[in-house]
Amino acid sequence: MTGKPIVAATDGSEDSLRAVEWAAAEALLHAAPLRIVSAVSLLPWMTGLQVGPDRDYAADLIRSERDRALDIAASRAASTAPGLVIATDPLADSPARAVTESGSGALMLVVGSRGIGAFTAMMLGSVSRYVTAHASCPVVVVRDPTPATYGLVGIGVGDPDDCAGSLAFAFEEARLRKASLAAVHAWSGPGLQAGAAEAARTLAGLLGQWREKYPGVRVSQEVMPGHPGRALVGLSARADLTVMGRRAGHPGPQGPGTVRHAVLEHAHGPVVIVPSGR
Repeated sequence: MTGKPIVAATDGSEDSLRAVEWAAAEALLHAAPLRIVSAVSLLPWMTGLQVGPDRDYAADLIRSERDRALDIAASRAASTAPGLVIATDPLADSPARAVTESGSGALMLVVGSRGIGAFTAMMLGSVSRYVTAHASCPVVVVRDPTPATYGLVGIGVGDPDDCAGSLAFAFEEARLRKASLAAVHAWSGPGLQAGAAEAARTLAGLLGQWREKYPGVRVSQEVMPGHPGRALVGLSARADLTVMGRRAGHPGPQGPGTVRHAVLEHAHGPVVIVPSGR
């Protein structure tokens, strides 16, 4: 068993519990322990309460809800992956920062996309957006998982000089899942025909290095005109997992941040964001 855990965040919502179940199955696949975390903060109306019994009662109430969410999540994880090593961890600080920091040193951090717990202070919908932009480990946002298995890991390849981490993650996932890997490169702008041929050669050369490291993974590639976000959303409809890289900066209207947000908003299944340098 690897020493690095897979971390999953819950707010008690069904969406976050599905993410926990996904993380439990992934932990079993990686022979890794699972750490389930939850963070709460006082609601806006609670912060206006004077120090005293009312404020203490409100704080105790949301902490109790947080602990209940952790217990339910641990039960769901144990049912999904019997025998898995599972730990639960209530977090301090604001939910966005606390969940982001919980991924430090983890194999990956798993969150739901639309989590809304019994208390809005535990809401993971907005937290997931923050986490994908700031976490130091790969972040998986679990969107609408289905029982169907496609046997395919998809990856969007943008800058060839800045995608080693996402390619390493995608190839390893394909190996573990005994799945094929589909690499897609898309862009819009002038010179599409000439650019497509050059991009195809560059992509083939890049994938060739990883084919040598993972000879058992079947690989296909596609270079297409169009918005990268739209291409990856389409890819996600036939993939068990869609992988993207994340680098600093958001240059231009079709920069990496815009693409990432489009995919996270419209993908048909789990999406993983791998930070540059992984």
